Amino acid sequence: MTGMNRYSLILTVIMVCGYTQAHAETRYVTDQFKVMMRSGEGVQHKIVRTLPSGTPLEVQATNSETGYSQVRTKNEAVGYILTRQLMGSPSARDRLAATEAKLNAALEEPKQLKSKLTETRSKLKKLTTDFSKLQKIKNKTAKELETIRNTAADAIRMSEERIELRKNVADLTHQIEDLKQENRDLSNQNTRNWFLIGAAVIIAGILIGLILPRLHVQRRKDSW
Repeated sequence: MTGMNRYSLILTVIMVCGYTQAHAETRYVTDQFKVMMRSGEGVQHKIVRTLPSGTPLEVQATNSETGYSQVRTKNEAVGYILTRQLMGSPSARDRLAATEAKLNAALEEPKQLKSKLTETRSKLKKLTTDFSKLQKIKNKTAKELETIRNTAADAIRMSEERIELRKNVADLTHQIEDLKQENRDLSNQNTRNWFLIGAAVIIAGILIGLILPRLHVQRRKDSW
């Protein structure tokens, strides 16, 4: 067998194997199809709309003789379709999609819970830190308040002492004024006394001046 023939044989085997493998793969018939909505009950009526499988419809009336039902779409379009093409529940494809959505949501829930847990822990840590800061501020404020109370107490005490001192000063001032008045009264009395004494001395001198000459004259007369 020549080299060219051997190459052709190998290529043919590869193609046959590839064709066999391709035809051995499994395929599925699609569940997506269109339903014809007509203007009347029968194939002789024109198609007004094609509806994909799973489209929700409101059944207006059903004719068992023709096998058609009058339906209304969500956008208020009215037509007729075969009754056997209507189902009492959503299609399996839609139910599967809804189930998959719920499953995905259920699978995402732990992630969301983990994320919320992490967020909650972060918030708790922040709240703990804020609480610690507020506690420090509270303690500092309490100390400052105690200082203010002590200062206020000292101020009140000093104010009371000041009032007492003012009262004492006022009392002493009254006493001093009373003493001054007494001193003035005594001084005036002494002045009057000295005045009276002086007057008495003057009067006595005058009397002596009047009496002594007479006594002297009387003695002379007696001596005569």
